[in-house]
Amino acid sequence: MKIKLYDTYSRELRDFQSNEPGKVGLYACGPTVYDYAHIGNLRTYLFEDLLRRTLEMAGYEVNHVVNITDVGHLTSDADTGEDKMEKGAARTGKTAWEIAELYTIAFKNDLKQLNVIEPSLWCRATDHIAEQIVEIEKIAEEGYTYITSDGVYFDTSKLDDYGYLARLDVEGLEAGSRVDLGEKRNATDFALWKFSPENESRQMEWQSPWGKGFPGWHIECSAMSTKYLGPQFDIHCGGKDHIPVHHSNEIAQSKVCYGTNLANYWMHGYFLETDKEKMSKSSGEFLRLQTLIDKGYDPLEYRYLCLTANYRSDLKFTWESLDSAVTALGRLRKASHSWGAPTEVDEEVLSAFHREIANDLNTPNALAVAWGMVKSSLSDGSKKATLLAMDAVFGLDLANWEPKTMEIPPEVEEMLRHRNQARSEKNWGEADRLRDEILAKGFEIKDGPEGAVLESIE
Repeated sequence: MKIKLYDTYSRELRDFQSNEPGKVGLYACGPTVYDYAHIGNLRTYLFEDLLRRTLEMAGYEVNHVVNITDVGHLTSDADTGEDKMEKGAARTGKTAWEIAELYTIAFKNDLKQLNVIEPSLWCRATDHIAEQIVEIEKIAEEGYTYITSDGVYFDTSKLDDYGYLARLDVEGLEAGSRVDLGEKRNATDFALWKFSPENESRQMEWQSPWGKGFPGWHIECSAMSTKYLGPQFDIHCGGKDHIPVHHSNEIAQSKVCYGTNLANYWMHGYFLETDKEKMSKSSGEFLRLQTLIDKGYDPLEYRYLCLTANYRSDLKFTWESLDSAVTALGRLRKASHSWGAPTEVDEEVLSAFHREIANDLNTPNALAVAWGMVKSSLSDGSKKATLLAMDAVFGLDLANWEPKTMEIPPEVEEMLRHRNQARSEKNWGEADRLRDEILAKGFEIKDGPEGAVLESIE
């Protein structure tokens, strides 16, 4: 199973080849735990889970590292604004440490409900301050930093290919910059270490060679990814909003520290949109996974919806599209359950699935292969075995799905008995009347060759 992946850095579809045969180092930018994750955030982690599952299906052992940003960093990419952790603490009345723990637990629970495989390693930024300081010292030794009254900054003008990942027009950005640079030399320069403001008590601050303060956002990922995966690992993932700033800055730091691009493949998941805008906490459409659950949706129905679009295309979220995913997944679940025990995998169908999923995680086409098999003349046992093999990548947990058991009130069972009798006597009017009464009680009748079956309409 040869895999092709789209590499944002080279802007091309590339054959995947790992540094070490049979093993993959995968780093994914984790959440900043100052609030709950919204379903747009979670789409990125579903893409990364799909990537991991595909690599494992191809026989790779994946070392999957995800960070938790529990250090406060400023809300603006320009290193200005409020500190996210301090802001979250003020909003909730808890300490910054308490909200970090609260939202970390909530985030991990969201992933569990979406059947996302837990990373090989979680790493917290607050546990790696020393490693971040060491990297900043390396960058300073190479002459790429300068100090202002509020922090230590990376001088991007000294790096010839800064911003190549995003194809940034750095000269144009400088010429057209309308922001107040303050003491920054260039619009694209970024903070490596911020000094704690005088006469202001911060909950998260540490001593450093430059004084008391806290690290910039970008240095934490560089420090932790290289600690656990090395200075040049296989794949670095994140959302497409990371391309122009966060990931460009990670690469800049790595070039200075190690002379590498940090990762061989840079991969980015695209946005979930509502009303033509990306899903974000500030958009007014802050939909949590719990919001969907409260409305009666199964988290795996949202997972199915995300499978219907390629990870490199924005996905428009509507309640109608989610309802369509509910219907489709429901049919897939019922079909799979009805087939009974799995027998032999159909290798031809599975190979067709492999070709699609290995082609840059083409889930829409992979789903089409699955549905074609569902409607095929293969034996039930072979369909079941083949679909479950596909589901190792889809992650829909089809093997463990069971129809909901219903408690049917005695009066409804009595109505059904009378209806069956009316039908046997060809008393269609009475049979229809009893059907309506049963429907009013919340149950639907499905007439089949083996008799009538009740289903809840909830």
